[in-house]
Amino acid sequence: MSLWNRTHNLDRMTLPELVRAFFTYPAIWTYLGLSAVSVALILRWMEQPWRLLPAVVVTVLVYPLVWYLLHRYVLHGRYLYKSRFTASSWKRIHFDHHQDPHNLRVLFGALYTTLPTIAIVTLPVGYAIAGPTGALTAFATGLLTTVFYEFCHCVQHLNFAPKSAFLQRIKKLHLQHHFHNEQGNYGITNYAWDRLLGTYYATVRDLPKSATVFNLGYTEDEALRYPWVAAQSQGTRGDGNPRRFRVASSEN
Repeated sequence: MSLWNRTHNLDRMTLPELVRAFFTYPAIWTYLGLSAVSVALILRWMEQPWRLLPAVVVTVLVYPLVWYLLHRYVLHGRYLYKSRFTASSWKRIHFDHHQDPHNLRVLFGALYTTLPTIAIVTLPVGYAIAGPTGALTAFATGLLTTVFYEFCHCVQHLNFAPKSAFLQRIKKLHLQHHFHNEQGNYGITNYAWDRLLGTYYATVRDLPKSATVFNLGYTEDEALRYPWVAAQSQGTRGDGNPRRFRVASSEN
């Protein structure tokens, strides 16, 4: 079986196994490949390297806010599963990850959503700062930041106790988002916007346990009204076991 088609369970993997698997995934290859092409074009066309630094800085600063807003209001919003035209995308890009948080295959965002988002956010910012080379610089920065985010995200779900205080902290906060209450801690590596916008919680004592932490509000009742996600996923997960599903159908 191709490495790309395997199901990697992060809860049963070591850090070296994760590193090997991480760099076999097409999404990571795509991000790194496009970054390399962008850098090559920048080196060929740039005239004043110092003008490109602000594009890097602004991209790094904007990225956490964009991720926060998308994660909170789009990925955790309930309107995508209510349309047959967007239900499968929502299922792929976030529902499946909350249904089975340790499955590496659904941890990565889908390229048809991530690449346009990175381009839309970074290219105009970079172009406004330093023209075409600024746009490429911001785009490359966004791609490499995404690789960093994705790796940290993997470590957060890995059966591994990081020695780094930074990784320990973000792992704890992110696992609370997945296993205690999904209505907070939307950041991945940066929780500043959670603090500023009132969705940060440091310990499980700060918020009650959420009944929708695994299904993001796509309950059996919702599945009866909007069946498209359930039809593709054999039902909705209602407990902490990724192999147990409550099948949603009009006959139940």
